[in-house]
Amino acid sequence: MAPHSPSTSVIAAISAAVGGITTYFALRAYGRRREKTLCKFAIPASLLADDCPYREEIQVAVRLALEAGENMKSHSDTKGTLQGYESEHGLDIAHKSAEIDFATAVDILNEKVISDGIKKAFPSHTIIGEETVGTGEVPPLGSSPTWIVDPIDGTTNFASGQPLTAVSIGLCDGGRPVLGVAFAPITGELYLAITGRGAFRNGVRIHSTNQTSVSIKRLSDAVVCCEFGYARSDQAVRDMVGAAEHILQHGCRTLRQLGSGVLDICYVASGRIDVVYTGVADEGWKPWDYCAAMVVAEESGCTIRSLKGAPGKIDASDEFDKDGQVVQGSSFNIYSKSMICGVNKTIVEECRKTVLG
Repeated sequence: MAPHSPSTSVIAAISAAVGGITTYFALRAYGRRREKTLCKFAIPASLLADDCPYREEIQVAVRLALEAGENMKSHSDTKGTLQGYESEHGLDIAHKSAEIDFATAVDILNEKVISDGIKKAFPSHTIIGEETVGTGEVPPLGSSPTWIVDPIDGTTNFASGQPLTAVSIGLCDGGRPVLGVAFAPITGELYLAITGRGAFRNGVRIHSTNQTSVSIKRLSDAVVCCEFGYARSDQAVRDMVGAAEHILQHGCRTLRQLGSGVLDICYVASGRIDVVYTGVADEGWKPWDYCAAMVVAEESGCTIRSLKGAPGKIDASDEFDKDGQVVQGSSFNIYSKSMICGVNKTIVEECRKTVLG
């Protein structure tokens, strides 16, 4: 050892001290990041005001959506690693009505977390969840408060480690959607809306029709989105590809498929997509794909309606729900098998006519 070099014990003490300081600052930085994240997901004051309907419901829905989102992040963060490969077997993928329609263990866990939380907070409310309904018939929508839940929208994206996936929690009252919460945990975005109170993304109001460029946008300049869903019969494939061909031949900026119907609609609401359509060939969308996002879209100023039927009506090709009901006071029925949502009425009608040929 050199004459003036520190002893091993001194080096260890210094290292421990430096390590402690480093850990201290690292923890402080983590705390600041966590605090910033929590602030980002704070509910806007206008939705918590005493005169705001459903202020208690939206607090519960946001808390449960964030909790479910944490369950999803642990899988996404390890995708593509050895740890991710080992944990992937724990997803327990179960197929539903079609080989490409499946649920993971996290879907089941999330639905339990959300359902248990709603039952505890609002024991008299009804819950319709994707995984509990499974391949059975979707229950009719009554007039009492009813929660419609998709524990993971975009399950294929989630299982593949792709970021466009979301938790969707919607509330219907009096037979129509009145509250929507959609949380995309991987991209870190929380969409909120209450009827008559506006729509928000991470606490910031979104309102597409206030943008001059949006109010005059036409299909030829548009970002268009569609989803092929689960339809795979020869005729269904011809119909879906034919509709996409009509759009491309007409002309558009681009045609996209994102893999999450909830985010498709929320992205229209926030101006990232100009128009999205589904239902050309019974692609498989259900009320839980529409409910929460529909409130976000309508409150942001978007136009949403049936692709095939008259606005506010169930498509002529659809089966009516048990009550044969049409949602009153709304432009769209969440039991419809087809939908088109756009930033304004002009682009919706232009896209609709083009898709249907």
